[in-house]
This record gives sequence, C-alpha cells and structure tokens, in this order.
Amino acid sequence: MNERIFRVLEFYKIIELLNEQAASSLGKEQTRSLMPSTDIEEVQRLQSETDEAVQVIRLKGNVPLGGIFDIKPSIKRTMIGGVLTPKECLDVASTIYGGKQIKHFIEEMDETINLPILDEWVEKIVPLNDLERQIKSCVDDHGHVMDGASDRLRTIRSKIRTYESRVRDKLESYTRTKTKMLSDSIVTIRNDRYVLPVKQEYRGSIGGIVHDQSASGATLFMEPQSVVDLNNQLQEAKLHEKEEIERILRQLSERIAEDQAFLYQNVAALAKIDFVFARAKLGRNMRASKPTMNDKGTIKMKQARHPLIPEEEVVPNDIELGESYTTIVITGPNTGGKTVTLKLVGLCTLMAQSGLQIPALDGCELAVFSNVFADIGDEQSIEQSLSTFSSHMTNIVDILKQVDEKTFVLFDELGAGTDPQEGAALAMSILDEVVQRGARIIATTHYPELKAYGYNREGVTNASVEFDVETLKPTYRLAIGVPGRSNAFEISSRLGLSESIIATAKSHIGTDSKSVENMIASLEEARREAERDYEQAEMVLTEAEELRNELNKQWAKFESKREELYKRAEEKAENAISKAKEEAETIVSELRNMQNQTQLKEHEWIEARKMLEEAQPKLAKSNPNQSKPKGIDQNLQPGDEVMLLTLNQQGTILKKINEKEFQLQVGIMKVKAKREDLSLVKRSEPVIERPMATVKGSNYHVKTELDLRGERFEDAIHRLEKYVDDALLAGYPRVSIIHGKGTGALRTGVKEFAKKHRQIASYHDGGMNEGGNGVTVLEFK
Repeated sequence: MNERIFRVLEFYKIIELLNEQAASSLGKEQTRSLMPSTDIEEVQRLQSETDEAVQVIRLKGNVPLGGIFDIKPSIKRTMIGGVLTPKECLDVASTIYGGKQIKHFIEEMDETINLPILDEWVEKIVPLNDLERQIKSCVDDHGHVMDGASDRLRTIRSKIRTYESRVRDKLESYTRTKTKMLSDSIVTIRNDRYVLPVKQEYRGSIGGIVHDQSASGATLFMEPQSVVDLNNQLQEAKLHEKEEIERILRQLSERIAEDQAFLYQNVAALAKIDFVFARAKLGRNMRASKPTMNDKGTIKMKQARHPLIPEEEVVPNDIELGESYTTIVITGPNTGGKTVTLKLVGLCTLMAQSGLQIPALDGCELAVFSNVFADIGDEQSIEQSLSTFSSHMTNIVDILKQVDEKTFVLFDELGAGTDPQEGAALAMSILDEVVQRGARIIATTHYPELKAYGYNREGVTNASVEFDVETLKPTYRLAIGVPGRSNAFEISSRLGLSESIIATAKSHIGTDSKSVENMIASLEEARREAERDYEQAEMVLTEAEELRNELNKQWAKFESKREELYKRAEEKAENAISKAKEEAETIVSELRNMQNQTQLKEHEWIEARKMLEEAQPKLAKSNPNQSKPKGIDQNLQPGDEVMLLTLNQQGTILKKINEKEFQLQVGIMKVKAKREDLSLVKRSEPVIERPMATVKGSNYHVKTELDLRGERFEDAIHRLEKYVDDALLAGYPRVSIIHGKGTGALRTGVKEFAKKHRQIASYHDGGMNEGGNGVTVLEFK
C-alpha cells in the first residue's frame, strides 16, 4: 500500500491518536511506524494481541507502564566504553523496575483470564535485580550520585562541607565588620570560589584576589587573602570528588554493558507491550470491537462509525459487501454523506489490518486485502496543468494497472468533471472492468444513468444516503438496495422557488425519469416502514423474553418451595403414622394376652390387624422428574374459575379457542392454556333458558357429598338413589359418597350402583385430600 491511500483516508490521524495513548517513548516509536499487514495470519495475531490487552484494561482499568525509557542509545555507548551520566544510569534502573512491574502485573492476571500472547512477551523480560540495586545504591531519584556510593566519596564530601563552612564563616565575619567597604553584605561565588562584593575605593583595604567586577566597575568581587588557602583546599577536594564520581559512573557503565543483551531484550518486550496496550486504549476510547478477519473479501459491519467524527455527531451505519454482491454504487445528489461512507469502510479496513479494533458493534467482519486503492477528492493539479477530470483519470489508470481479486477499490464521484453522458458511460465501463477482475468496490456518483446499473449487473447493488427535505440536510444514513433520488424540486420549493417554475421544470423531464423517481420514493417509504416494524418487533420480542425468564424463575422457586413443603408434610405424617402403629401394636398385644379369656377367634384378630394397616394414609412421594400435574378432563366453559397448574395461579376462562385451548384472565394478564393444564375450581352460574314450568325436587338445594357411614346396606342404597336424583336435578357435575373403609361391603355396593346408573359417567376413589378409598367420587354425564 502506498502513502497516498494513507493520506486520502486520513490514516495518519489515526496514528496520531494512537501515539497519544502510548505510555513511553518506546511505544510512541512503534506507533509512528504502524503499517497495515497483508498477511492474514499476522493480522489475526495482531487482533488477538489487542483483544488480550482490551480484556486486561476492562478488568483492571489501568496498566503499570510508567518509568520506562528508551535506553538503547545508552546501552550502545557503554558497549564502546562510554561512561553514562547519573541520569542515564537512573533511566536504566527505572526501566528495569518498570519491566518487573508489568511482568508481575500480567502474571497475576493469568489467574482470571488466558493471555497467551502477552505471557509470551513478559516471559522475555529479565528482572536484573542486582544491576537495579547497584544503580539505586549509587544514584538517587533526582539523578545525583549519593555519598554512600563509596567510602572515599563520603570522606571527600565530608571535607568539602567542612571547607565550605570555614570559608563562609570567614567571609561572613567580613560582612559584619566591613559593612561600609562592601556593596552588599552577602557572600557570593565567582569562578567556583567564594568572594565578597567590595566597593572599588576599598580594594586596597580588603586585599586579595579580584575575580570579577560589576558592569559599572564600582564593585569588585574579591577573594580576601585570608580565605585563599581555604578556597584552594576546597577546590582540591571538589576535584577529588569529580574523579571519584567519574570512577563510580564508569564502574556502573561497565556493569550495564555486561547485561546489554538482557537490557536490549527487555526494551524490545516493553516496547511491544506498550504498543499493544496503546492499541487497546484507543479501542476503548472509540468504543470499538474486535473484528473477525477473513481472506474472502467479505465485509460485515453493524452500526459502524467513522472514527474521526465526534461521537455526538457521527451516524452509525450497517455495511455489507462481498457475499451477495461485490460492488456497491452509492447514487444521489452531492450531500456529503457518500464520501464519508466511502472513507469509513476504507479507513476501518486499514485499521483492522493494522491490528486496531474498529468502532462498530460486536460480531463485525472485515477482509484482509493485498492493496487498497482510492480515488477521492479534488485532484486538480495546477503544477501539471491537469484538469480535475484528467487528474482523476490519471489516478484511475494507475489503479487499473494493479487491480486483482485481492484488492479493495474506492471511487468517489466516478466519471465526474466531464460531459454527463460521456462521464456516466465511462463510469459504467470502468466499473465493469474492475468487477470482472474480482475486486471489491464501493463507488459514489451523482449520475442518474448509474441508478439502473445495480439492477442490470450481477454482483452489484445500489445504495443511497438519506436526505431530509424538511431540514435540507443529509441524515448520513446509508440505505443499501435503494438508489438515491434527486431532491432538487423539493429543495427548491422549500427555499421559496415559485411553484410555476418548478411545474415547468417537471414538464421537461421525461416519463421514464419520473417513473424511476417515483419507484425510488416508493422503495424508500417501504424500507422505512419495514425498519419501523422491525424495531417494534424487536421490542416486543425483548419484552416477551424477559417475561418468560421471569416466569421460569418464579416457577423454579415455586417448585422448590412445593418440594420443601411436601417433604415436611411427609416427615410429619410418617412420624404420626409411626406413633399410631406403635400404639396399635400395643393395643393388639394387650388384646392378644386377653384372648384366652374372650371368645375372639384368630381370623377376627387377622381382620382387625388388616383394618389397622388399611387405615394408614398413603403418602405421595415427590419425584423431581415427574411431569407437572394435569387437570381433570371436565367440560369447561367461559366464566368458570380454574387453576392454571403450570403457574399454580387461579384465573377465569374468557373464551374457548378450540377443543384443546382456552383464553384465561390471570391477574392482569391474558394467557392461553391447554385443556390438560386446567383444573376446575368453581363453575360459573349457568344462564339456562328453562321452560316456564319447571319441576324441582324437595331437596333441590343439596350438598355435594353424602355420608353413608353407619347405615345398613339396604338403607344406604336407598338414600344413595334419592341423593343422586337430587344431585342431578341440582345440576352438579360431580359428587362425593362417603362410605368409609370398614369391611368394604358398602364401598362395593356404591360402586355397583354407580356402574349400573345411566346418568353416572364414571366413578373413582377420592384423592389423598378427599378421603382415599373411604370415598367414591361420582362423575355425572
């Protein structure tokens, strides 16, 4: 890829933004040399690197990359025998420390996320603790060699402080006693020696060496003779200090040269890590996402935004290219939105191939191209005496020489700058050539002749950028599949042009052009309507999903609570039964002891024991795998109150949808339910049209159950017949006959009666809460 494509698509501005995110000069050096790669494996690795750094930033927020310097020149100088300054030695130690910090930081992250690529880089960082410790013991944080760097330096500096103190004491005595002879009562320094500002006329009175004078000559800076020897001793001590510092720094430089290989390795690793995290920080600032890369020329971006337009101004767009079609022709008037879209796709492609994430929603996909070409903007060349058209055509000729199936071409206002008919024909011919070579193309044009191009060519689709006639501004929303239409008449009308002039202008347009414009307008309206319906459907679907999830949670909570209650009830019942059995066993045992004194026979004891066992209630064991309870097959009608077993909620039947489904009102919700999931709670009062004369039994208002316990068999059957007649007359759907367990004769008689009665549809024993086999439930027809 050439420099021109980077300039046209403003890729250098992305590099500038990236450079601001680098924490060190090492990282900035790498960002400035950023270039898109054309190798898909390398691009995928770059994207993986960036994604790992994004995960780290998302979890930790910040990365310790401070205190890292480009120490390569310093290392190189030590290798040729050079001596580093204290500041340069300190930078080496600081870089070693910074490497240890980032190494420790990344290694700690391994416990939470997998970072194979970053791990590979931090493994190359060598701690070099001894070298860091040696430098820090000699040089302080301000870049000064410390007294403790050597015993000799400590001694020398102690002498220097003593000499300085003695010299200052001597001179300060002059400032107190010779005030009239001095221009100012201060001690100052000239030529690294302590002096006094003496008035010219008292030169002889003070005596000593003159080191300098003021601009006017009225003041001489003199070193009194009494401090000359002390100053000499001080200067000698300072010379020894300089020699000792030189020796210490040389020793440190030699030590740095010994570890130069490890230091170079550390610097390379830190530069790479800083570069990767700079890419991640830029992605975070752009709210970007990792694209999936392919080598098939496929581009899919959801809500993609131009990275150089402020977020509050940019309009996101969905863009697809490379599957159903390989060419997009964006038509319509010059509103500014077409070129932005063109640059958006081209710039995002360059960013992705450089390992940068792109400002779009997750799940985006971009292709790796061997070359990206662009013919964008006003290319008029005054120096070469070329017109705009000639300059564009020169560029296009160069592009056509290099186009193949691995290239991506961007044409802005293709064929512009010449006769419209010739320009449109030329544009179609150029597009045909590039399409035939298999390249991916996005082209913009305002020629109406190209509106039909997308319909007549395979692999080509039309697109347009919406324009709001009300505000006279483009919306910058890309509409793929719909060609742009001219808004000249609408805009002119909004701006106040006479309707008569507009009507005359419309009469000059051919019928075909009017039909095409009407067709485009219809397509635009249909698309907008489809988008509104889609958004509404998405909203309803989201609400339904949330409701379903909430119902599932509530159902799981109910199931858990029910199981807990069942378990408690079973434990309580089992304890009661166990206690009852123990008491029964005790009674039977006592009675058996009395057997010899009574006339009871063995079979009577067996019968009594059997009755005791049968009297025990049967406990329903809960089974987590069993299906949900089903409702009893009943003739349900609107108005009936029922229990919705799937939700364990009571509701009212609104209407019968079909034989298997009903619509219910459950609280504030209307729901559909299957017949088998409903159980009747209370039947609605039926509105029955009866004849004027109706015969009602004397016992019309009867209970829904009949207790026959203690009755003789014949009397019980007689009562049962009468009760069934009354119940039928009352319109009951079902009744319960309580006969007890006993010997079973009465139970058998009731079942025989039910079996023969023509109005009884079915009968069965009562449930656990209805008396078990001590009750028979009759279902009427």
